[in-house]
Amino acid sequence: MDFTKIRCFLETCDNVTILTHKSPDGDTLGAGFALCRFLRNCGKMANVINSDEFPERYNFLYEECEPQKFEEKTVIAVDIADTKLIGSRLARYAEEGMIDLCIDHHVSNKYFAKYTYVNASASATCQIMYELFNFMGTKIDRQMARCLYTGIATDTGCFKFENTTSAAHIACAELMKYNIDFATINRKMFDVKSKARINIEQAVTNKMEYFFGGKCAVIAITTDMMKKSGIEPAEFEGLASIPLQVEGVEMGITIKQRHENVYKISVRTIETIDASKFCREFGGGGHIRAAGCEIEGSFEEVKNTLVNAAKEVFEG
Repeated sequence: MDFTKIRCFLETCDNVTILTHKSPDGDTLGAGFALCRFLRNCGKMANVINSDEFPERYNFLYEECEPQKFEEKTVIAVDIADTKLIGSRLARYAEEGMIDLCIDHHVSNKYFAKYTYVNASASATCQIMYELFNFMGTKIDRQMARCLYTGIATDTGCFKFENTTSAAHIACAELMKYNIDFATINRKMFDVKSKARINIEQAVTNKMEYFFGGKCAVIAITTDMMKKSGIEPAEFEGLASIPLQVEGVEMGITIKQRHENVYKISVRTIETIDASKFCREFGGGGHIRAAGCEIEGSFEEVKNTLVNAAKEVFEG
């Protein structure tokens, strides 16, 4: 697909369900709700859904987008590289081949939809949506601008990550012209933390383990820690970046327990280490500096598997 074909698709579709990935972040929600608002502004019916609950911290993205009732005719996935990221509650969309269009920026996209648009050089799916709306001559309203800005800002780590491009800066500069509350958005996304979040950060840093002369750091988040903290899942976002804050660390691995013997792995790297390539060994993927996967087994088994794989990176 190219932008011309996507424009034709969006102009002719209706009764649209927009899928966002499980454990939703600012980019998938920003892209989803910006697209939803665009479709509704065009007089079409549209909803955004997720396998999990929408996190409270992103309420400013979805409060003005109440669900509509309609007979679903079209399904669009945004910021979803693999059907495994859709989540169990919405798995039927993948199992029954119901996804018509996928718009994404991950180089690891599996091309599972009937039609797919991927731009791996884009900093965020929200950047793609911004460029698409401009191509279409769409009138972007203030709420759409807030959604798109949030997605780009969060997926670039407030413009600190290596995936930040001049195009991302230009897009956000243009979006700021819509009188969005960018300072409030950035404070809410990056600066404000609950006391429980601070306690979790302290717990994981106290038990951080170092390998290969301090070049690799591993942190763990167990379900017991999550239950005791009393905070919602969205507040665990950003913990994966903690290991790289330590001087000398080149690879940070976060092992987050999903179920008894299922762990979500988040890998963050600097300089010459390809996080996506590392995670592809375990059926995952993502970006060069930020990627993830899932591994089954006991905690010690999972940790040893990852450390052994990291050994190939540092000593192989």
